[in-house]
Amino acid sequence: MKNRFATLSKDHVMRLPLLWPRLLLGTTCLAISPIALHAAPNVPEVQNSDYRLGPDDKVHITVYGEDRLTGDYMVTSKGLVSFPLIGDIPAAGRSLGEVQEDIRQRLAAGYIRDPRVAIEVGNFRSFYVLGEVNKPGEYPYRTNLTLDQAVATAGGYSYRANKKKIILHHAGRPEQVVQLGKLETIGLQPGDTIRIPERFF
Repeated sequence: MKNRFATLSKDHVMRLPLLWPRLLLGTTCLAISPIALHAAPNVPEVQNSDYRLGPDDKVHITVYGEDRLTGDYMVTSKGLVSFPLIGDIPAAGRSLGEVQEDIRQRLAAGYIRDPRVAIEVGNFRSFYVLGEVNKPGEYPYRTNLTLDQAVATAGGYSYRANKKKIILHHAGRPEQVVQLGKLETIGLQPGDTIRIPERFF
């Protein structure tokens, strides 16, 4: 038993030179890791890149390192976002990426060196359900909202409602007639208007 222990100890001693590079590499990685954790954050990918802004949308704009500029901003009835230092930015009909780049370029033109800007929608503008529903009116939009959910939100159909079709109006597009059998396949956008026609007895 004593000789076996002595042999094992000798083997460990023989292997020590081979372990030093691994030990040094591990020490180096431990030293580098804290630096990586404190690296400057990258600008995140723009949220909902296909979405077009409109009046009453609320957006959250971040300018990294500039707390006085970071905050929530409303798209006005004229389709503008009023931003400190650079004034009114056209927003209606533009994507988040377009507005983000516009703000970045304007800030870089004499205000902030190499600004990093991110923008996302905080609150979408409302949608409208009109006509033959029990509670017609304006309702807050939620992500992935469908036509049948919108009608249910407005209290469902009135007894006079034509339940064979719904008239849907996307902002800036002509009205379209949607058959009720296709309700689940058509999603709504912020600012949409749904009109439920009256049936003829």
